[in-house]
Amino acid sequence: MQTESQWSADYGPEEAAMRAYCEAGAKRAADLGNRGPIRFDAGGRVHQDILDAYWRCGFYVFEGVIGADELAEIEADVLDILERLPAHRGSPVDRRGRPALGADLEANTLFWARPLGDPFGGTELAGGRHPVKMFEPKAAQDAPDEVVYLILGSLQFSDAAVRAYAHPHLLAVAAAVNGDDFAPFNEAIFIKEPGRGASVAWHQDGITHWDSPDWDEGSHGFNFMAQLYGCTAANGVWVVPGSHKTGRVDIRALVAAAGTERLPDAVPILCAPGDVAITNRQVVHGSFANTSPDWRVTFNFGFHRRKSVLGVKGGGLHNAPAVYDDARIRSRARAIGYAIDARRQRFPHETPFAYRPQLGETYRWDAAARAALKDYNLLDLSI
Repeated sequence: MQTESQWSADYGPEEAAMRAYCEAGAKRAADLGNRGPIRFDAGGRVHQDILDAYWRCGFYVFEGVIGADELAEIEADVLDILERLPAHRGSPVDRRGRPALGADLEANTLFWARPLGDPFGGTELAGGRHPVKMFEPKAAQDAPDEVVYLILGSLQFSDAAVRAYAHPHLLAVAAAVNGDDFAPFNEAIFIKEPGRGASVAWHQDGITHWDSPDWDEGSHGFNFMAQLYGCTAANGVWVVPGSHKTGRVDIRALVAAAGTERLPDAVPILCAPGDVAITNRQVVHGSFANTSPDWRVTFNFGFHRRKSVLGVKGGGLHNAPAVYDDARIRSRARAIGYAIDARRQRFPHETPFAYRPQLGETYRWDAAARAALKDYNLLDLSI
C-alpha cells in the first residue's frame, strides 16, 4: 500500500507553511539524540542511555525492531481488516455483504471521521482534553463521507498483532520503564490513509492522576507505537519534548501564543517500517491531517505501572468506570500470557519474555484463547 514519498494533496492556504513546518520539525527531531536500536547492558538490562533519553524527551524511537517477514504478516492482517470494515458507519456488513468487522461486539471498537477532519478538537469529547481544533484541509471530491481512523481492541482482529505485542525486547522495555509487574492499558490501530487520514488534536493522555500527591512524569504510563510503513512529518505523531514533566499543560494558551496549531517546539516522530516508538502518555502530542500520499498504520500497545491502576477508579473514556482490583488486572493481563505463547509458537528460536505476574502460570495460544479475546477491551485499564 505504500507509495513513493512526496507531498501531494493540497493543504489549502496552509500548504506552504505546513511544508516549512515539517522540514524544520524534522531537523529539530534529528538533534534530540533519542533514537537507535534496543540495546542491553552487560547484565541484560535495557541500556540506561535509552531510559535517560526517554525520560528526558518523553519519547524514544527504537529502530529495526520488527523484521521484514513479521511486517509482511502484519500487513496481510491489516489488508484483511480494511476489507472487513463496515460499508459505512453502522452497517452490519462490509462492502462485499459479509458480516462487518466488529459488528457482533459490545465494546466500541471503530472510530469514524470525515476525511482530513478533526473529530475531537475543540469538543467536549474524551473529557474535553483536545481543546483546540486542528486545521481541516479540503478532501478530494471523490472521498467517502467518513473513514475509519482508529480501531480499539485490535488484538482480537489480528494474530500478527498478538505476536508483535509480546516482542521480548519491547516487553523488557516495558518492565524497565514501569517495573517488572507492569500492567496492560489498551491496544489500538491508527490508520492514516493518504489524502484522507484525520487529524488528532493536541492533547495529553490520562485523566486520573494529575492531582495525585505522588504524581510524577510516569504516572499515566506509555504507548508503544509500532509502524507498519513508517511515518513522516506529514503523517506522523508530533510531540512537545519534555512536556510529560510539567503536569497539565494549557494547550489552548500554547496555540494562542503561537498564533497557529503548528506548535513551534513540537517535533515529529519519524520512523522507518518496523521501527517502534515509545511515547509517554503525558507528553503533549497530536497529528495533522494526512495530505501526503503515504499510508501510516500504527499499532499501539499501552502499559502502566501496576501501582497506577491497582485500587484506582478508572474508565469513562475507553470503557465503563470501575475500580481496578487485582482480579481485574489479572484478567486483562491474560492477553499478555496468550501473546507470549503465540509468539513462542511462531518464533521458537527466540527466548520468550518472562512476565513476572504470570510466573508459574500456563497460557496456551489456540482457538479457545483467540475466542476469549472477543470484547477483551471492555476490561481495558483506562486511567
